[in-house]
Amino acid sequence: MSSSDRLLDRINTPEDLRKLDRLDLVRLSNELRQHIIDEVSTNPGHFGASLGVVELTVALHYVYNTPFDKIVWDVGHQAYGHKILTGRKAQFHTNRKYKGISGFPRMAESEYDAFGVGHSSTSISAALGMAVAASATGEKRKVVAVIGDGALQAGLAFEGLNNAGNQKADLLVILNDNNISIDESVGALKEYLLDITTSQTYNRFKDRLWRLLGRYKRVGNRARLLAAQLENGIKGTVLEQSNLFEALKFRYFGPIDGHDVLHLTRVLEDLKTIPGPKLLHCVTVKGKGFPKAEEHKTIFHAPGKFDKCTGELIKPAECSKHPLYQEVFGHTILELARQNEKIVGITPAMPTGCSLNIMMKEMPDRAFDVGICEQHAVTFSAGLAANGLLPFCNIYSSFMQRAYDQVVHDVAIQGLKVVFCMDRGGLVGTDGATHHGFFDIAFMRNIPGMITSAPMDEVELRNMMYTAQLDSVKGPFSIRYPRGTGMVCDWRQPFKEIPVGRARLISEGDDIAVLSLGHPGNFVVEAARALRAEGISVLHYDMRFANPLDEEVLHTVMKRFKRIITVEDGMIKGGFGSAVLEFASDNGYTVEVKRMGIPDYFVEHGTQQELWHECGYDASGIEKAILQTVGSRHSAVGNH
Repeated sequence: MSSSDRLLDRINTPEDLRKLDRLDLVRLSNELRQHIIDEVSTNPGHFGASLGVVELTVALHYVYNTPFDKIVWDVGHQAYGHKILTGRKAQFHTNRKYKGISGFPRMAESEYDAFGVGHSSTSISAALGMAVAASATGEKRKVVAVIGDGALQAGLAFEGLNNAGNQKADLLVILNDNNISIDESVGALKEYLLDITTSQTYNRFKDRLWRLLGRYKRVGNRARLLAAQLENGIKGTVLEQSNLFEALKFRYFGPIDGHDVLHLTRVLEDLKTIPGPKLLHCVTVKGKGFPKAEEHKTIFHAPGKFDKCTGELIKPAECSKHPLYQEVFGHTILELARQNEKIVGITPAMPTGCSLNIMMKEMPDRAFDVGICEQHAVTFSAGLAANGLLPFCNIYSSFMQRAYDQVVHDVAIQGLKVVFCMDRGGLVGTDGATHHGFFDIAFMRNIPGMITSAPMDEVELRNMMYTAQLDSVKGPFSIRYPRGTGMVCDWRQPFKEIPVGRARLISEGDDIAVLSLGHPGNFVVEAARALRAEGISVLHYDMRFANPLDEEVLHTVMKRFKRIITVEDGMIKGGFGSAVLEFASDNGYTVEVKRMGIPDYFVEHGTQQELWHECGYDASGIEKAILQTVGSRHSAVGNH
């Protein structure tokens, strides 16, 4: 079939889709799946999740009158088909690229994106709000939330279900059950859903029930009430645990095959006529239609470039010899755990992403994946610490925002020793605003007793982890580090204790002082090297800690220099640079402090290099700022 013969080429909006004959939806689904494969193989993004919901996406837009009817996707990893069908097919090659379309639904991008999503488990609460608002204003709109089995584990999802059942809102929740999030799903809910989907007895009764309900669809209310009572009775008798959703006052339907687009459309049309809260359980396969993605679900969640014919991953021509920061964490925690039997590792559903899976393989009884439950991860860690263990709780910086109350209330107020390892600190790249680690420096440094640190390289990360677990270090300890590779090839060096609150001198200089925190210190090194050729020397300290600050170094620098530059990979407002300004004010120094970091807006997506440059604190931006600040060599020098 030539591309000009594709049904997909006729579809620019869901209105075009709804003009198709129902039988054409099978062909359209196949074309949409191949279009995603073609595009993502060359322009990397989230792959397996979108392949798994192709038929569901087509069915939803065929049955519902979008954008008037609202479809709320959870997380958004699975929304590529949705984007292609809703007017962004021509722009899809810009997906996740700088100034291109976002990899996640965004309200500002399209009227079809009913709600912006990037973090999991928000769909039910948001959709419930929309359904209640529609009822309050008399709008006869339908609202659908699509949530995965992994995202359903989070407390927020259960809070939404609980409230929705009580509100009796006209809401459909579609459970996309593929038994995996990024890594394999964990927990009792996983086993419960598996019981439902594998119970042959239950499914035989379910099929008969659906046929019975079909007969009652066009008859009177009393007959339909009888069918509903029969439905609940059968479910409660055949599968003792099948009343979980009914207990929350949802009508439960399913499980059904989430890849049978014709059956899906019929079921969705039936459910449109049933008022109140409903849950449709769809069983799908992550990576459906691409054998390698079906077989290697975690790898093909976001595989990078790959050969669309063979599935072979295409590695960059030159692979860096520098390890990923996350790999350094994974190997280091295992090394420390071998030495310290109190150490345990915790992650909320990201063992591969944060490399805790390295420890899990050797010490499965000391490393815990708690599911997509950041709040629980923190308080679980607090409970471990309260009974004498030493938890290293690894949560992406962006996701740590979800557990801030637990960090304050359950850990810090009680002075418990939990080591927070925050991966993906700073600008993370193509995932964009929902995933950037903007705020952790600011919100961690303000917590009393919280040691707040950021390593400049891999060796520093190892040594901070080593320092954090020493008996001499008390209370909570946060270590944040970026996405991507570090700077040191020979990073497996013997552990050294880092005195808490002590900076390290990187270079001497007379013309200006630069104080950096974390990985951007490497950009300062590069800029200072270039400036030496112009006769400008830079005093550079890697401060290492935002709390406590190295006050001795700050006194020395502020007595010597009138102008200081701070550099960090976090929000300028309230961050490390603000801490330096506070110190200057508190101690009566009259100094000019130029703060460099993430400006006061939500930075969108692009490569890290593009975003560092946009925000002005890459090497070229720092070099430019130093030249502007120094002016002449003599104007920069203070008391000598």
